[in-house]
Amino acid sequence: MALEVGTKAPDFKTETDGGKEISLHDYNGKWVVLYFYPKDNTSGCTAEACSFRDNMPAITKAGAVVIGVSPDSVKSHDGFKDKYNLNFHLASDEDKHICNLYDVIGEKILYGKKSIGLIRTTYIIDLKGIIKQVYPKVKVEGHVEDVMKKLKEFQN
Repeated sequence: MALEVGTKAPDFKTETDGGKEISLHDYNGKWVVLYFYPKDNTSGCTAEACSFRDNMPAITKAGAVVIGVSPDSVKSHDGFKDKYNLNFHLASDEDKHICNLYDVIGEKILYGKKSIGLIRTTYIIDLKGIIKQVYPKVKVEGHVEDVMKKLKEFQN
């Protein structure tokens, strides 16, 4: 079950692509689109990342930053980012600490088989670190457009 709107977003510190260290606290005063995805270089995750990439000018104009989080390594993120020319941070969460903080690990069904894994989820976090929107069990198609629409609503 995802965290609720109106709650303080849990802070975290982790390595991103390029070996940089970031924390959520670094982005106080900015809108943050924090999206969790299962794995680099898979079809749905690539489509989602490329959609964020292609819409970064509008997202930036809305005063937001995007951070993608998956259990992949920094090395994997570096390759994924380079291959698809991604223009935002990819945070490594190999021990799933951040995923657990944001409650995005759970039962999922893929090709009729149940498993425990990362459930694609997006959070919009405001300037003060409060969760303003949650998108649980994200369907990739049209998702980034929904996020941008919601960011615009929050700006008004």
